[in-house]
Amino acid sequence: MIKLYFVTNNMGKFNEAKEILNSYGVSLERIDTEKIEIQSTSLEDIARYSAIHVYKQVRKPIIVEDSGLFIDALNGFPGPYSSYVYKTIGLKGILKLLQGENNRKAVFEAVVALALREDMVLTFKGVVEGYIALEIRGSKGFGYDPIFVPKEGEGKTFAEMDIHEKNMYSHRGKAFRSLGMWINMNIDKLKYIVL
Repeated sequence: MIKLYFVTNNMGKFNEAKEILNSYGVSLERIDTEKIEIQSTSLEDIARYSAIHVYKQVRKPIIVEDSGLFIDALNGFPGPYSSYVYKTIGLKGILKLLQGENNRKAVFEAVVALALREDMVLTFKGVVEGYIALEIRGSKGFGYDPIFVPKEGEGKTFAEMDIHEKNMYSHRGKAFRSLGMWINMNIDKLKYIVL
């Protein structure tokens, strides 16, 4: 098994990633260390910069994930600022911004950055289309899960799904599956880098 280190203090994210990567023969360990998030409109740039920054500290194969909720009626807001917006106005604030709005279309994006060396960072993107629910629904998951309804998934919010079901549809699930597939296709080369 190949061992990789996921930099996150979010146990929900870690458990979702671990479930997916285990099926690709990857042992995932969590590192709770300070990561720097640059201000950028690009999730890829944010994740890549964070991964390099942490790799320089720990010198181990590092994974960093960054995600954003892009709401149509709000011109893509909160996008890369989703974490800050969640902490400041929360789910109720987002629902208030959309009060009376018929267009509730939204896209959830995740970018997973894998730093194998300082000069070798790969990124994997996952995107899921859906819409913002009229109310907060469900008690599972975290972040925007109680208000995001993916196009697939029988009209449930992510917070109404268990981890396995959410992983089938979610942006993060897609990004981590792409990473897992890449690892499986490059396993011979990777053994020299990460083992």
